[in-house]
Amino acid sequence: MSDAATAQGSESRSAAGGRNPWLIAIVVSIATFMLVLDTSIANVALRNIAGSLAAGMDESTWVITTYLVANSVIIPVSGWLTSVIGRKRYYMICVATFTLASLLCGLAPNLPMLIAFRILQGLGGGGMAPSEQSILADTFPPEKRSQAFALYGIAVIVAPTVGPTVGGWLTDNFSWHWIFFINVPFGIMSLALVQWLVIEPGILERERRERLSKGLKVDWIGFILVAMALGCLEVFLDEGQRNDWFASTFITTFAVISAVSFLLLVPWEWTRRDPIVDIRLLFSRQFGMSFLVMMAVGAALFSTTQLMPQLQQTTFDYTATLSGLSMMPGGIVMLLLMPVSGFAAGVVQPRYLIMMGMSVVAVALWHMTSLTPDASFSFFAYARIFMMIGLPFLFIPISTAAYVGLPPQKTDQASSLINVARNLGGSIGVSLSNTVIAQNTQFHQSVLVGHTAQSSDTYQQTLRQVTDHFVAEGSPLVEARQQAVGWIGQEIGRQASLLAYVDVFFYCAIATAALVPLALLLRSPKPGPAKGRDSPAV
Repeated sequence: MSDAATAQGSESRSAAGGRNPWLIAIVVSIATFMLVLDTSIANVALRNIAGSLAAGMDESTWVITTYLVANSVIIPVSGWLTSVIGRKRYYMICVATFTLASLLCGLAPNLPMLIAFRILQGLGGGGMAPSEQSILADTFPPEKRSQAFALYGIAVIVAPTVGPTVGGWLTDNFSWHWIFFINVPFGIMSLALVQWLVIEPGILERERRERLSKGLKVDWIGFILVAMALGCLEVFLDEGQRNDWFASTFITTFAVISAVSFLLLVPWEWTRRDPIVDIRLLFSRQFGMSFLVMMAVGAALFSTTQLMPQLQQTTFDYTATLSGLSMMPGGIVMLLLMPVSGFAAGVVQPRYLIMMGMSVVAVALWHMTSLTPDASFSFFAYARIFMMIGLPFLFIPISTAAYVGLPPQKTDQASSLINVARNLGGSIGVSLSNTVIAQNTQFHQSVLVGHTAQSSDTYQQTLRQVTDHFVAEGSPLVEARQQAVGWIGQEIGRQASLLAYVDVFFYCAIATAALVPLALLLRSPKPGPAKGRDSPAV
């Protein structure tokens, strides 16, 4: 190896310069919190958005779908864009785009304009998380990386927990516009701090100039294939249930386009010298396993974060604010355990922490199968706490293990792909969960209706008791009997829905438990700094 190459290999890639790296970790976590908060906060305001803009609920769901599509398209190519534009410059462009788009979303006069601005917001937000993880991975040495990801993880995992509460409170007390306006001060503060404190390492700038000096070769075919594969997959997953899956030509078309694009993408990117997405990383044992486990974490985190408020608001008549408050204790527990997990990841092998975390999450999901129609607020709060105990011991070890054995120049691509895993897992988890709920609700309802035959003594007894209740309330006997029949029908629907949610928790518990042994396939990180890297002092 030449002296120049040796010097380049040992030069620091830290974004901290002479400053404390922990200050950099805090700065990049601000935008992370804003980004992930926005992902979950919009869900609780869809009804208000639809009513305010004179749109139907089916139309308003595109506010979520288009954001996720734009996110899924830009995330996998963020590593390449970082290497071409420059990491700090690209990160600031993303934060500025997201902040401006948030302001425009709040000012949108109609649904088409709001959807257009949400696409812009998704494009800006998609590049933020990969850049932030790349900054942390390069700024901290391997032995301190888990603690840095613990701080970052507080923003990534706690934000979806407080999102429904904040969204519900803003919507109930002000208007849906404020769920977007709230991003603006955070975005401005993030831009100012990044410009002031974060540096662009000299080695990254030289690598960028060397790449550009050889002529900028854009892998347009790879970009189009990535956009079609992940973008169409996101539409398929998010809109499939509402459009009856393959019974819809619209959904079938998007599924076929996504599948064909994936089949073409792998061989195309594999044979490129400068691929826009480094597919080879997925076929390495360490990173490939980390990718799969992160998908599982994304499915567990995002599906339960959406299902719990959905269950409480539809079946238990909780307000958006109250359902959000039931998830807050879990967020507090997560906040307390993140530093513990970060410390443990530096002492215990990541694969063992991942196995423990998966086991805790599986047991927590199994506990949710004991849900009953008279479940109290404390049941939901404790159930969420139980699950949040396991998640810190998944997110941080996986984020740490994913970079083991990777050369420094692969950090940007790895950060992009690991974020694809989390988001893709979340989309698949939410989609499958909603499909099971819809189908199993119909199944359980048909079974319960079978117990309401006129010859059933239990049904007749229940009908008499409910009729007597409405008579006592002042209704005439004939009207009271009709009210009783209607009440029983509503109760059957409520219990059928509840049983469907229980089924989802059961399936998730089994799937999570089945993934526990996968952690054993991960390699153990070697102590000491990574080869060829001069780790920054912390």
